[in-house]
Amino acid sequence: MEDGKDSKKQGSSFLSNMRYQIKHALVQYGANTILEDVNFEIHDNEKIAVVGRNGCGKTTLLKLIVGDIHMNNLDSDEECGIMMAGKQEIGFLRQISFPDGEVTVEEEIKKTFAPIFVCEKRMGEIETLLQQEGENQTLLYEYDNLQKRMEALRGYSWKQDMEVMFQQFGFPLEDLQRPIGSFSGGQQTKVAFIKLLLSRPDIMLLDEPTNHLDLPTIEWLEGYLKSYDKAVVIVSHDRMFLDRIIDVTYEIEYHRMKRYPGNYTAFLKRKEEDLAKQEKDYELQQKEIQRLTEWIEKWKNTPTKVTAARSKQMAIEHMVKIEKPRRFDTKTFHMMFKPRLESYSDVLIAKKLKIGYDSELSQVSFHLRKKERLAIIGENGKGKSTLLKTLVEIIPPLGGSFTIGQNVEYGYFDQQKAVVDDADPKQSVLDNFWDVYPDMKREEVRSALGSFLFSGEDVEKLMGQLSGGEKVRLALCKMMQTKPNLLILDEPTNHMDIMGKQALEQMLQVFEGTVLFVSHDRYFIKQVATGILEFGKDSVKQYDYNYEEYLIEKQKQEDRTKIQATNNKASLGGNQSVKNVSNSNGEPTLQDVFNKKEYYNPGKIKSRLIKQLEKYEKQLAESEEKAGELKLQLMDPALASDYHKLMELQNALDEEEHLQESLLERMLEAETELEELGEV
Repeated sequence: MEDGKDSKKQGSSFLSNMRYQIKHALVQYGANTILEDVNFEIHDNEKIAVVGRNGCGKTTLLKLIVGDIHMNNLDSDEECGIMMAGKQEIGFLRQISFPDGEVTVEEEIKKTFAPIFVCEKRMGEIETLLQQEGENQTLLYEYDNLQKRMEALRGYSWKQDMEVMFQQFGFPLEDLQRPIGSFSGGQQTKVAFIKLLLSRPDIMLLDEPTNHLDLPTIEWLEGYLKSYDKAVVIVSHDRMFLDRIIDVTYEIEYHRMKRYPGNYTAFLKRKEEDLAKQEKDYELQQKEIQRLTEWIEKWKNTPTKVTAARSKQMAIEHMVKIEKPRRFDTKTFHMMFKPRLESYSDVLIAKKLKIGYDSELSQVSFHLRKKERLAIIGENGKGKSTLLKTLVEIIPPLGGSFTIGQNVEYGYFDQQKAVVDDADPKQSVLDNFWDVYPDMKREEVRSALGSFLFSGEDVEKLMGQLSGGEKVRLALCKMMQTKPNLLILDEPTNHMDIMGKQALEQMLQVFEGTVLFVSHDRYFIKQVATGILEFGKDSVKQYDYNYEEYLIEKQKQEDRTKIQATNNKASLGGNQSVKNVSNSNGEPTLQDVFNKKEYYNPGKIKSRLIKQLEKYEKQLAESEEKAGELKLQLMDPALASDYHKLMELQNALDEEEHLQESLLERMLEAETELEELGEV
């Protein structure tokens, strides 16, 4: 709960900017309490994160907001309930079931725009009436209101919005004409997500929105939600996604909820600070209570001290007791193991390996060495998971070759198979594990399961009762028992809560073997990967960089491409005289010219460098002017709700700023070379 000062500060503005409020909610399923004394608020266009362990009640809160479930204490005397400021449209991505599989995707999505089509139809009717009857103030007034409503609904750009968003989710435009029933379950979920985003509700509820999205789509979604002019409530375990979008973080822990200002990282810092303060205040208060109690016990029977003893007893009774702090709920799996064998240096080599089912998706070449942790990233549909299935021989290669090194023993984790398994739903976790390792003793089985949080009565849980996160933990537990020295992991963090991801990160960081994994979780990749295998639009490329170094290298490549394109447009002048001598930016350096003595002419080099500097200065001035214009456009109030245009402008501004950084680097290089030639 917020302290009194914060509550007072918000009080004056609360009624004017509040969209939605829950007060003192109690939610129970049977005898089990899920949420207790929950207070929750949504203001203006806040972007709110709801975080907590799996099973803590995050999705329950979303269902309470949307009205799928109700509070259990509505009839109590306590002031509790739900309030909304006017009519708030609440959008929630539910389990998808499209009733008519023959309807095309475009027809299904167009249902979202029904209010727009109603406006269009009435505007057409009014236009006809005005032509027939002449000027009519009542009709003109109605027509004007309809136009304003069309603008508010983005009614004049609905088709463009639909096509842009459809492509951003990885679909080609021609798929709009396919029957919705011809898409996979995952693709249908994406279509439902597109419908939700296009409906632009006042309060958008998103439960794990980044699951099954590739990195380009996640990055696009970040930009869209950040500039969305209404409220968004997000349940997610994607830490980088939350850090880039969120204004306010609510945590559910031990059935209670607390509000923190700021994104996920700010929440963690504030939570640690609050706990430290509470522990200190609690200890000081307990010492004071003990001191007063000891004084009372010593003097309570002394006639001259009776009044003082009563006074001190009253002081204890009237103290606002500080609750004993509970440490964070950090319980998680902790299995660490040493591989059974040590592999040789070369763990896996692929040469022009063609992967796919009926047709080739990609051609892959890479070299994985001992103790490396190689992350496979890229757009969906390019063959990342297909590559892993090929390497573990679930599907055959279509061409090329791959070699698994000497002494390599691999363990393969497939998150889809782990979550959608074919286990007997009435079988216990203990028996399910025992079926795979029948020679293990009961104590060994219980110990192994305990390492992955299946302890006590949890081992008797039925397979049909397990959550997605629990199924993932069980599959990892079974895989680890073979003690492989190569872990091949396909989306291991899907369905895991943040504590689970952190535990897996720590485990992989100290793992003595080698790791090859597919993931869309950028924070997880950043923490674990020592190298990147990128599935691009046209090729697959290996980078011997960690994730942050990879991002820097990709940005440099983009900048070099832009500068080269700019230079190609400009007159090359004297640069034409020096050929086949260039640095990574396609331009000769002083060292290159020294190495090619037949070209060395100090006068010409000075002249060329001076011309280059002048050209860079001109390009920099033009870029700064363009960036200034873009910043002015971004501040235009008329564009406040035009997310597509705002994103275009922001992307263009980012490009200009990156270009300026690269130009400044090139200017510095040219100035350094001039100094080496004696040009001061």
